[in-house]
Amino acid sequence: MRVSGCAALVLALVVALAACSNEPVPPPPPAPIPTPQSEPTRLVVGVDDMGAGFNPHLIAHQSPVTTALATLVLPSVFRPDADGTMRLDPTIATSAEVTATEPFTVSYELNLEASWSTNAPIAAEDFVYLWEQMRSQPGVTDAAGYQLITQVRSRAGGKAVDVVFSHPYPAWQHLFSDLLPAHILKDAPGSWTGALTDGVPASGGPFRVTAVDRARGEVMLARNDLYWDTPTVLDQLLLRRFGPQELAPALAAGDVDVALPEAEPTIRTALGGLQPAPELQLAPKPIVTQLGMRADGGPLADARVRRGIAMLLDREAIRTAVAPESLAADAFGLAPSQPGYASTAPPDAPLRHDPAAAAQLLASAGWSRDLTTGRWAVAGGPVSLVIGAANERLEDVDVARAVAEQLDAAGIEVTLVGPSAVDLFGQAAVPAVPPSPSPTPSPTAQPEAPVTTPAQPAQTPGAPPTTPTTPATTTSALPATPGGVEVDLMVLPRTVGGDLGSELASDYGCPAPTALVPEPPRPPAGFCFPALRPALDELVSASPRPETAGAVEQVLWAQLPFLPLFQPVNLVVSTPAGEAATGIGPGPLASGPVTGAQRWRAPAR
Repeated sequence: MRVSGCAALVLALVVALAACSNEPVPPPPPAPIPTPQSEPTRLVVGVDDMGAGFNPHLIAHQSPVTTALATLVLPSVFRPDADGTMRLDPTIATSAEVTATEPFTVSYELNLEASWSTNAPIAAEDFVYLWEQMRSQPGVTDAAGYQLITQVRSRAGGKAVDVVFSHPYPAWQHLFSDLLPAHILKDAPGSWTGALTDGVPASGGPFRVTAVDRARGEVMLARNDLYWDTPTVLDQLLLRRFGPQELAPALAAGDVDVALPEAEPTIRTALGGLQPAPELQLAPKPIVTQLGMRADGGPLADARVRRGIAMLLDREAIRTAVAPESLAADAFGLAPSQPGYASTAPPDAPLRHDPAAAAQLLASAGWSRDLTTGRWAVAGGPVSLVIGAANERLEDVDVARAVAEQLDAAGIEVTLVGPSAVDLFGQAAVPAVPPSPSPTPSPTAQPEAPVTTPAQPAQTPGAPPTTPTTPATTTSALPATPGGVEVDLMVLPRTVGGDLGSELASDYGCPAPTALVPEPPRPPAGFCFPALRPALDELVSASPRPETAGAVEQVLWAQLPFLPLFQPVNLVVSTPAGEAATGIGPGPLASGPVTGAQRWRAPAR
């Protein structure tokens, strides 16, 4: 006790002496000066356009940007490897397997860590939401597998899912890719299309969408800080729109590192003067462009008329004028870039420009031609066809214009309309407005009258179709109708890269009403051929015969609800620095050149 008291006394004296001292108390050390944070690491990818939206399950939203966002932002149970084989993604599901055959059941065990960037778990409700939308919404891609599902059951607090099918479905690994955040979308009216028009509301992948600026043509992706697996190397990935004349200067200045323009000679010429020369690779898109012909009514309801219209067209001239480096397509199933592709066209397929044969077919269907004017008529009145192309899809509009010019030269009056892609591929009647000269027209602009090609002298049989050098002029408007107009011909993409049987059943089938979906959505071109149903059902069964797909192709060539045109192709352009930083290539057909972008790094400047 005595020692402790002495120590306390000494301490008190020291404090008192310090208080009486004239020496100033030294100030506290200065706070450290904040150092400016380094710039985020970023890589810029050049693209042609933004597309109509970013829902990968809608025909209307198919574009390279949508494919990129789906690959990097949305969760998928299975993903394609380099040769297209579907591989389980363990960041989303730790297992997925067939657990019962009566009824056919697939069970998924989801990664407990997998969650959306909103902190909501990736769970059974996301499976239910996608299933419900795919079976009931119009204008969706590859719906056949989802239509076979009868029940989706949740287990383990939503982290395990049992999916029950009406019969065995061997291509089940292709389902539940690009899951969408049900906790955001399921109760929002119109969210299936509207919520993904200008962004993706939540991420379940290594990147997240932070900004979409359509005026500037930019989509900004940033590292998803809540991602539970290996984080991205880059802080940001910017997709930026560049016009054909802007890309080469941007590459030369280092403003873009890699680019995915449409493959065409003008782009190659513009890039030819760059030093050092960029790396160029071809990347076919996961779509085939087709001309849909309305089969459920109107002037083209007769298959003879559809075949005659096809013979009035020069497909090669259209392809060369619009997409000269695309791949000519002569099949309804596989795309030209896919292994095993071959033309399925029979000898009498209407693939070649043959006005004389076309005239015979049209006459047999009751059409007649005025020998003085060369114009076609039916049922006592002039033939008038409405051609539709989605306003946001510029290449589709170019195809529609080329078709309109060739048909007008052959003596058929045509009117070109340009509704939104969602309307065109999802509705039987669309607004009677022409395509806009710009992909992003002012919302306050007044619609012009639809474009109607003027009457021209008839084309001489056997002569090549004429291609006017000036655009068709507006001479008359379609009558205003409350429900819009029905489109006779439409340019639309058909998705490829998945299971062949499922794609044929999805693209050319007409689902029967069920208790779950008493009113199935109308197919985009209205084609429904009940005689095909048994064969299409077989293609999505456990043991389809090898010859069934070929038999379906032959029926489609005879009925011709669609005329295959071409598979578009992108160029993958990379500077030497961009190539070293990314190792970019065409990637799997379904996921494209940005596959693996989470491992890209910033180029050396």
